[in-house]
Amino acid sequence: MYTEDDFIMISALQHYVYCPRQCGLIHVDDVWQENLFTTRGNILHEKVDTDTYETRGNIKIVRGLRIHSFKYGIVGRCDVVEFHENKIEKSILPVEFKSGKPKEDLSDKVQLCAQVLCLEEMLSTKITEGAFFYEKIRRRNTVEIDNEIRKQTESIINSVREIISSKKIPLAEYAAKCRNCSLQPVCQPKAMNSRKLKIYIKGLYTS
Repeated sequence: MYTEDDFIMISALQHYVYCPRQCGLIHVDDVWQENLFTTRGNILHEKVDTDTYETRGNIKIVRGLRIHSFKYGIVGRCDVVEFHENKIEKSILPVEFKSGKPKEDLSDKVQLCAQVLCLEEMLSTKITEGAFFYEKIRRRNTVEIDNEIRKQTESIINSVREIISSKKIPLAEYAAKCRNCSLQPVCQPKAMNSRKLKIYIKGLYTS
């Protein structure tokens, strides 16, 4: 069990899946810069995270719910949590809003799974599904929260915790996705991957 002092942000998990170095720069060095993609996300979440709730038939909708897990040492906020109730059963569905479209990597799914882990602990329940609403395609996608994604999420939580606790920022590895990263001017992945620079840095520690 962790204490509040040990909590890491759920957003750090998504940053880690996208790029471990990005995660380190943001959550160790406290570096942040905006670009078109981050601004779009911020605008969308300003509309969603309103700390309000409403009831629609058998569904209670809570927006901007703050969540945490002492077991996993994570903390964050849900865009929307739907509480479904009828005469037969009750269920809880976290819904995460995204400005883009479904991603090929695990970053979105890991973020949603971490929210599920928090809600399960806080509400003493079992949640089997979550959902995304992607603004670009204007469609909701439902995701199964199975054992595989739970294990992957726990592993990523441990990897992020190691970066933050050791305060060691991973080295840059240039890839196509770097072009869309708001931290590219700070990270300088091409420069950091140059052969001459690597030889120079190695010499600093071996001489």
